[in-house]
Amino acid sequence: MNLRQRLANQLTLILVIFILAACGLPVGSDEPTAVPTQTPPPLPTPTPAPRELTVCLGEEPNTLYPYGGPNAAARSVLAAVYDGPIDMVAYEYQPVILTQIPSLENGDAQISPITVQAGGQVVDADGNLVLLEKGLRVRPAGCRADDCIITYDGTTPLEMDQMIVTFRLRPDVTWSDGTPLTADDSVYAFTLASDASAVTNTHLIDRTQTYEAADAQTIQWWGKPGFVDATYFTNFFAPAPKQAWNEFPAGQLTTIDISSRTPMGWGPYVIQEWAAGNHIRLAKNPYYFREGYPKFDTLTYRFIADPNTALSELVAGRCDILDPTVRLDGQAALLKEMQEGEQAQSFFTPGMTIEWLGLGITPASYDDGYDTVFGKDRPDIFSDPRMRQAITYCLDRKKIVDTVLFGITSVPNTYIPPEHPLYDPNIAPVPFDTTAGITLLEQAGWRDTDGNPSTPRQAVSVKNIGAGTPLLLNYYTTTATQRRQVTDILTQSLAQCGIGLNVQYFSQNDLYTSGPDGLLFGRRFDLIEYAMGVNGIEPPCEWFTSAEIPSASNSWIGTNVAGYKNSEYDAYCRAATLALPDDPAYAESYLQTENIFATDLPAIPLYYRLRVAAARPDVCHFDLDPSANPMWNIEAIDKGDACQN
Repeated sequence: MNLRQRLANQLTLILVIFILAACGLPVGSDEPTAVPTQTPPPLPTPTPAPRELTVCLGEEPNTLYPYGGPNAAARSVLAAVYDGPIDMVAYEYQPVILTQIPSLENGDAQISPITVQAGGQVVDADGNLVLLEKGLRVRPAGCRADDCIITYDGTTPLEMDQMIVTFRLRPDVTWSDGTPLTADDSVYAFTLASDASAVTNTHLIDRTQTYEAADAQTIQWWGKPGFVDATYFTNFFAPAPKQAWNEFPAGQLTTIDISSRTPMGWGPYVIQEWAAGNHIRLAKNPYYFREGYPKFDTLTYRFIADPNTALSELVAGRCDILDPTVRLDGQAALLKEMQEGEQAQSFFTPGMTIEWLGLGITPASYDDGYDTVFGKDRPDIFSDPRMRQAITYCLDRKKIVDTVLFGITSVPNTYIPPEHPLYDPNIAPVPFDTTAGITLLEQAGWRDTDGNPSTPRQAVSVKNIGAGTPLLLNYYTTTATQRRQVTDILTQSLAQCGIGLNVQYFSQNDLYTSGPDGLLFGRRFDLIEYAMGVNGIEPPCEWFTSAEIPSASNSWIGTNVAGYKNSEYDAYCRAATLALPDDPAYAESYLQTENIFATDLPAIPLYYRLRVAAARPDVCHFDLDPSANPMWNIEAIDKGDACQN
């Protein structure tokens, strides 16, 4: 190797050492070189997608102001905003924001005597709110029946019963803005409900002497003397957000957005927006008092009037639940098929609404006396109970249930549904039996004079009806498809007994127009098909009392459109409504009204109207209860994998 090559090698070695040193690597070491490793940064935790539930309604809410007369759709929405305050489930009352349901037993309700002077406001023996004066029929303290009623002498101080009920709020309930919910909010609600602008029944308000806060969590209700209320434990006014609404006059709350479109509540969800004609969107309430609820981040109520469109949206996954306001009663067969094909869940439950066949026992034209001479009045066809019983035997109500309603409801025996705790199971049903019906018609004097069973029978020896009068009755109802189907079946079955029908269909407005001109409330019919029901739990025996007959004296307001009168029935119904639930007379009196009803038949119950709803197959904990708001447990409804837990 010559000199030039050695110099080149040395320069190369120096250059390599320099590069290694510059890189911070060890030079001239025999140890293995350790190369440091870098730990990659942790991957970000994925944010779970918001969970959303969509409930589809058959109509848009008319208002969300609790005292603005909310419709059925509005009540479903309000169940998500206001939880309770008392739920009615399986015909029982359950406390939600109260610690307990008040009762005489637990001491939160009591009845005390109070001295009333002449001129004081009291509730008389007939339940009317009046001033105490001479000649007034009243119940003194301790009197719960008609045999202890006295006539006031006009001067003597009188002791009468007064109810006092205490309601205790849960201490952990707050408004959706975090403000504690207090007794003062309930008292504020009472003032709103008492305002002239409120769309509410004033019966309870008028009979309330005092409604006041005893402390932050305690409210006391005092009834007026003589008012003994069987449902005293419900005389609690759902709180209103005083901190948000108090700056506005009560009359203005019916229209402004803060109360009628986006009301504040304490329930599981808070309203975010109302897109008119389309939807209402709500978000989870961070201050909701039930830990672990609700199950969804957002809740959307869509408005879909057409049942077919709603079912399509359910299958497409754009509706999770179809509320009963979607009129699905005509889709029963399709819903059953969808459930069998695991495309949907279907829910059917009877409630306190019944389809009735009204009998014109006492038309309004009889109110000034029944004219048997000049023929001014319609023949007195229905005063004989045998006639009413005969018609009932000749109605094939079972066929209606089996064909029109696909066997998913039942024929009523009385005015109370069979699931109700006060229902009398010992009342014998009246089946479709033309032989029994014809026998009763014969006994009442209606005969088949021409030997042709297809023609109407004629009066032969019927009281107050001229011989030869044909048994041909006017039958009125609405144009609804289901009612047309029902009418066809009843026409055919009545004809087998020799009862002819002259069927006429009317619009709903025409049928339900108020008296004296309206067909139903003006008591201007022979037979009329209509529906009647209540949203509460208490059996409505008052429907058929004499006081409920629509007439000029009560401005044609009343439910006893048949004009039925029975003093014994009136007495038992009055005893039932005066008794308290713990009193043995309470249940016994209701049972007596049911038995009189089943014998006298002031109206014929055709079938229990159904509440129908549907849900996607993966929805759970949706419970359509016959007595509850359809969305009573909206906070617990879930879907998907969460339903497997």
